[in-house]
Amino acid sequence: MSKDIFYSDATRLADLIRNRDLSPVEVMQAHIDRIAATNPNINAVVSLAEDAMKQAAAAESAVMKGKELGPLHGVPFTVKDSIDTAGVLTQRGSPIFKGRRPDKDATSVARLKKAGAILLAKTNLPEFSYWIESDNLLSGRSNNPWDLTRTPGGSSGGESAAIAAGMSPLGLGTDLAISVRGPAAQTGITSMKATHGSVPMTGIWPRAPRRFWHVGPMARSVRDIALAFSQLAGPDGHDAFSSNAPAYSDGLPLMASRPLRIGWMTGPGFGPVDLEVAAVVKSAADSLKGPGVVVEHVGIPALERDFALDVFNRIHVMEMKPAFAAATAGRSADELYKMAKTMLSLPDTSMSEFIDAEQAAERLRDGFAEYFSQYDALITHVLPIPAHKHGVEKFIIDGQEVDATYLQGATVPLNVTGLPGVALPFGKSHEGLPINVQIVGKWHDERTILHIASLLEAV
Repeated sequence: MSKDIFYSDATRLADLIRNRDLSPVEVMQAHIDRIAATNPNINAVVSLAEDAMKQAAAAESAVMKGKELGPLHGVPFTVKDSIDTAGVLTQRGSPIFKGRRPDKDATSVARLKKAGAILLAKTNLPEFSYWIESDNLLSGRSNNPWDLTRTPGGSSGGESAAIAAGMSPLGLGTDLAISVRGPAAQTGITSMKATHGSVPMTGIWPRAPRRFWHVGPMARSVRDIALAFSQLAGPDGHDAFSSNAPAYSDGLPLMASRPLRIGWMTGPGFGPVDLEVAAVVKSAADSLKGPGVVVEHVGIPALERDFALDVFNRIHVMEMKPAFAAATAGRSADELYKMAKTMLSLPDTSMSEFIDAEQAAERLRDGFAEYFSQYDALITHVLPIPAHKHGVEKFIIDGQEVDATYLQGATVPLNVTGLPGVALPFGKSHEGLPINVQIVGKWHDERTILHIASLLEAV
């Protein structure tokens, strides 16, 4: 029964708890036992919430007394260690923040708790949430459950590994350029970066550049992502970017008696893509063809004119470097790991380059607006290759040599533009590693991309 518990999705666990087929205490204990059994090899979980079992007992009492239950009542969840959790270690992957215990929950954490979910643990990340592998001086390196010699990605790599390995049914990660979607692709789970501002970033660090940062749900099913997002979305009165976020409406999209129009592409404009990955994207698109759905191969000229990764790099160095400098001021170099040192050593972006990059970002937004005037969604790859070995800095992809930053080629356009995207598994490589696809939608149209994701999941 224990395996049935820790590999069940959050929605099913909530139903079983509500119907008294399982108790929250049983569910919590199964996940704590799973962490004890698997985490030593994977190193996804960095600290447990000390009161998890106490909260589970309280949740069980509420069920037995017939109290009103939230949609996630009694379900454990985990949280990336850059997201504040009241009274629970939040150390941001750095010795600089060792022992830090926030007084308040981040808005996203508080909202999952309000829905009845119980904080189980914090998960690993790169130093300051800044890299595509989850490794740091404080808690070490996370490994991929599919192959311990490979990375589960970054910066929400500990979270993706924990969920993939059955240590958690549901979690929260953050995304600056790739960080909930990339790790999901490397471990074969599902995640969503919603429209920028839909979920408040209150209680999460770093936040520079604020207009690129997101917090999003990670899970093993599309319905879990939709359920979590329904609880997470909306303004909180603190994060101004969330002030105009509309309430999420679950259910089927309204297509006004016309076919659903979906485009798909793997380039140009994203950088090189492995042929196996490109084939999975095409297969996903082809599987949607049928009555009421038009699927076409497309291109987006704006992505070819302005390479989004280059635009992102010129903007975020200008804004993130000062944030890193402030956080590390007066600290020993021995307390800094690879990426903090790299960021602090980068040359400053000139003001003219910064302005040019901002204008390029506007052109990218305009280009996507033009695309979405004709289509309801876009299907792309998430990563150009499956999960890679630890520490690799150069890749040969479709005959081209690129550095590791190019793995963000298809994800970073959504951060630069603020568009929503769902990542979900749809195929495997010849080595048996998961390959995810990304469904991109119009601003604030999460309902459509979640619907399309559920169709692909059913296939």
